[in-house]
Amino acid sequence: MSFVPGAWRRTASGAGLLAPDGGIASTIFAEMTDLAIRTGAVNLGQGFPDEDGPAEVLEAAQRAIRDGLNQYPPGRGIPDLRAAIAEHQERFYALTPDPDTEIVVTAGATEAIAASLLALVDGPEDEVVVFEPYYDAYAAGVALAGARLVPVPLAWPDFQPDLEALERAVTDRTRVILVNNPHNPTGAVLSREALGRVVSLAEQHDAVIVSDEVYEHLVFDRPHEPIATLHGAAERTLTISSGGKTFRTTGWKIGWVTGPADLVTAVLTVKQFLTYVNGSPFQPAIAAGLRLPDAFFAGVADDMRDKKDLLGAGLRAAGFAVSEPAGTYFTVADAAALGADDAASFCRTLAHEAGVVAVPLTAFASEAHRDRYATLVRFAACKRGDVLRDAAGRLVAFGRDQRETTR
Repeated sequence: MSFVPGAWRRTASGAGLLAPDGGIASTIFAEMTDLAIRTGAVNLGQGFPDEDGPAEVLEAAQRAIRDGLNQYPPGRGIPDLRAAIAEHQERFYALTPDPDTEIVVTAGATEAIAASLLALVDGPEDEVVVFEPYYDAYAAGVALAGARLVPVPLAWPDFQPDLEALERAVTDRTRVILVNNPHNPTGAVLSREALGRVVSLAEQHDAVIVSDEVYEHLVFDRPHEPIATLHGAAERTLTISSGGKTFRTTGWKIGWVTGPADLVTAVLTVKQFLTYVNGSPFQPAIAAGLRLPDAFFAGVADDMRDKKDLLGAGLRAAGFAVSEPAGTYFTVADAAALGADDAASFCRTLAHEAGVVAVPLTAFASEAHRDRYATLVRFAACKRGDVLRDAAGRLVAFGRDQRETTR
């Protein structure tokens, strides 16, 4: 059974979450990865790289393990990582968080999101506004906090928000505006106008901005602009990032939250009862990564740009319409021309008949808006070039067969 945003319900005691049938629901990523294993398909569904990160980072982790950094680190994270995060924020964005009071290290960005929501919302009267489609952990985190999720749909093909719809969604009940920029699953980078409107609405309604920016170094055509750099935003913004995407170490789960001391302390208060601490020998390794020269970070974006171009060319040759991503690992394609009318069913067919696994965009949408994304499919381009070429060839052959079948 796949996870469907908005389909979770709280138990009678409020102590946990259940799938609608009372069982444990798996995520769409687990379902499609299992399908890839069973069919031998190329897995372009789950967003993890198939290459290791930079040697300097891997060697720093090995050195930390050898040197005995294998016990609990400090609750806020090791001082050197917090210092490296602060240096990185100043180097790239001219932000100057205090490493001692305005940064906390988390078990990846997913824990950072959950801890932020649990710290900031206080039951069913509170609302969390989010751009849809959205990373599935957002809906689960809002449900855990007992709040109400208010989605603002992003429309194909550019996936920019309707600012009037955003204004209607944000009210005095809004406790958090949850931003993901660059955006998973669409690959969009939100416009400065959209980010500015988020800030003004947060000020108007006294909401907190929680900004998930894990793809900050995977923007293709312009530098990343954290929402916290906009006028009036810093004092009400928690910014979340991690080392997993930038340094190809998704399994290490080293993330962080930066922002005003009172908000960060609230997150820490929750985090200490979730994982307590995490990843002791990986923390100095991510610190080493954050101190790599600018050329490394430019190279990460260049490499990902080449890969999304390779994937996009294959998708277009296969007959898909393609939304050109501005960042992230992901490309969204419309399969309507290939006969799709249900993205989830199409992805299952694609695995069996094309030997390629993708993820339906409907898995990232609420029930109310799922029809908007009925034929849209997300592909992950964060794979080796030979894997992408293999997948592209399979997709082109599949598209040719589909066209011949409908003649």
